[in-house]
Amino acid sequence: MPTREEKRWQHYHANKEMRLVRKQIKRNREPDPVRRKDWMPASLTDLDSFDDEDAPTSERVMPRGERERRSSVLAAALAALQEQEAGESVGLAKEQGDDGRRGIVIEVGNSQCRVDMGDYILRCGFRGALTADETGFTNVVAVGDEVVVQEDGAGGGAVEEVLPRRSALTRPDVFYSHLKQVIAANVDQLLVVSSWREPAIWVELIDRYLIAAERNNLTPIICVNKVDLAEEDKEVAATLKPYRDLGYRVILTSAVTGVGMDELRQVLCGRTTVLAGLSGVGKSSLLNAIQPGLQLPTGDVSDHDHLGRHTTTQVIMRRLDMGGFVVDTPGIRQFGLAGLHRRDLVQFYPEIALVGRHCRFGDCGHIHEPGCAVREAVRDGRVPRTRYETYCKIYRSLPA
Repeated sequence: MPTREEKRWQHYHANKEMRLVRKQIKRNREPDPVRRKDWMPASLTDLDSFDDEDAPTSERVMPRGERERRSSVLAAALAALQEQEAGESVGLAKEQGDDGRRGIVIEVGNSQCRVDMGDYILRCGFRGALTADETGFTNVVAVGDEVVVQEDGAGGGAVEEVLPRRSALTRPDVFYSHLKQVIAANVDQLLVVSSWREPAIWVELIDRYLIAAERNNLTPIICVNKVDLAEEDKEVAATLKPYRDLGYRVILTSAVTGVGMDELRQVLCGRTTVLAGLSGVGKSSLLNAIQPGLQLPTGDVSDHDHLGRHTTTQVIMRRLDMGGFVVDTPGIRQFGLAGLHRRDLVQFYPEIALVGRHCRFGDCGHIHEPGCAVREAVRDGRVPRTRYETYCKIYRSLPA
């Protein structure tokens, strides 16, 4: 292991290399064609702040908007270098005695949360300075957040800072529809769990989750559980064919017979995955089959409406022995698409968007307009009817 003095020298040389990279970026600006820009500071006192690298004596003749575009590219590159440099500085500071430690939030309550510190779980409160104001979200801390905590020495601690999120699964807040609630943060993929029967597969909800995954830069995977209840494999294959044709990964599983468990383990291993779907589709049963030690409670389906009863009551992140995390969520019967408008929906239905280029009107909504090529394609089977029907239902639920 390098000594503390060696780490300081490594940090110094890393900063030196970053400074050289910045200078190289500036030198790479092409000098021609140019027009002369002969000027001097207004007074000799301005010479103290004069930087000949940042103020060249020639100015490029560029198309309109090109200067602003290049400036923004350069600013982004420099910002990335500065962020990397700041991250290394923070890491060195922590090694030199900063008491703050990083952990991952695995459960959130009203005024406290549980944080996985790697080798133990810490119950933490929130610092009063933490606020969700002007973020567009209603919750300041969510499951999956990477946080900096300060331990109190008595088995507890306080969340000092929430680090930037790389991804988030969100939905409209129940009470403030103009704001969003973060269901889970920093996840890699969304496992959309449905069941073939009890409750019956609901393709509209699957499509809503697929849209949410793509809008939040998550890899969507469709998992259809309880395939042992299917009367004919052909019916299952026909229902899921539109999704396979679009390139979505589809896994058929049965927590009872063990079908698909190996493939599911492969998908979950080493990744952070959020599970979403109706109550009763078997999310907890699948996790128990993957890792029996979890011992998650499971429930039966109601005899009255054939819908599941809630066994998972809040969002909880769990560490997998094989590597990775799973975020178990309560069953959600309605999943809103905050911020999505009708005109934007078609981009999440590529098979409809492709045919829609031949519609009579450029702004065709593919619902009731005359000369709609999409409706004609549905009639002759070129666009799957099930996908078109969910498109229409979601379209009508969105604002104009």
